[in-house]
Amino acid sequence: MFIKSKTNDKIKEVKELSKSAQSRREKSLFVCDGLRLCADAVSSGSEIVNVFYTDSFLQKHEKDAISVISAAKNSYEIDGSLMNYVSDTVSPQGIICVVKAKEKPLTLEKMKKYIALDDIQSPDNLGAVMRTAEALGIDGLIICGGCDIYNPKAVRASMGAVFRLPILKVKDLSGYINECKDKGIYTYASVPEKDASDISEVDFRDGGICVIGNEGNGITADVIDACKEKVTILMKGRAESLNAAAAASIIMWEMTR
Repeated sequence: MFIKSKTNDKIKEVKELSKSAQSRREKSLFVCDGLRLCADAVSSGSEIVNVFYTDSFLQKHEKDAISVISAAKNSYEIDGSLMNYVSDTVSPQGIICVVKAKEKPLTLEKMKKYIALDDIQSPDNLGAVMRTAEALGIDGLIICGGCDIYNPKAVRASMGAVFRLPILKVKDLSGYINECKDKGIYTYASVPEKDASDISEVDFRDGGICVIGNEGNGITADVIDACKEKVTILMKGRAESLNAAAAASIIMWEMTR
């Protein structure tokens, strides 16, 4: 089927899903833009509801395009101008999928290593944390508040990790941390405080959860109080703190090395 109008219901849905976290939650759908992410969605076993592609993309990437198109319930050809309209990237490749949201379930276990995110707002930071967590072998991600994991920027920055990394969403992080402590799971709050334990000297052999805080405000006081230990990244120079994704990368490296 060929679509050429911006007023088409399928086109309007893609635009809405790209812009609205509420719409993504209500419909349990999100958008993947570009061949790499669309192919990752297929290989992960995700349900591809709709795929939109241009003829020029099909001609250039026929084999890969057909593998995505054949996996989708519905496929639509659109022209380049309409692809530019629905895509939120500067130079779209020419293929976009609408995917059914389905997180990989996470059940915490002793001796394994997890990162918890307390109200992370930037989709770029969120996606970068997911990507690094998968790369370093973190066993799962716990998310409370903040940015939607299916924000298009977060999905792109994750480089497909959003499909593969076990993720748990919680509404009360301090309460969840307390539950984990009661089960014998170690819990750490990462803070920019000199009296906290140096992250490079903490023994993570028994696993645990380390919490990363909001970009501007850090970890909330109740979550810090709930954690058993405070850890910090000792810094030189005049910087008082690190970008959330950068701090998370250092912490995950120390947890898994």
